[in-house]
Amino acid sequence: MSQDRTNSAGSVRLLFELSRDDNTRLYDDLVRFNKGTKRVNRLRFLAHEGLMAQHRTVAQEGVVAAVAPHGASDLRVSGSIARQTNLAFDAPSSIEGK
Repeated sequence: MSQDRTNSAGSVRLLFELSRDDNTRLYDDLVRFNKGTKRVNRLRFLAHEGLMAQHRTVAQEGVVAAVAPHGASDLRVSGSIARQTNLAFDAPSSIEGK
């Protein structure tokens, strides 16, 4: 219990398993790198870019303009590409065998 409290103030550690069937494009992109730092950094980069695209999309749609960083209105992001990025990190739509 105390360990959860100390981790919440510091960094986030993730351990997950991704199969090619879960998300083919993400799997193919990550498998290019050997296990370790390069693969983790690639996932970190993809997550950051997806988050930034999501925030720009929200700002462009006028839903919550305060979420976007200053000057984001000058950026052009395809809404369909941003939605695809967001879907890449969603949970699978169905779980087979359950």
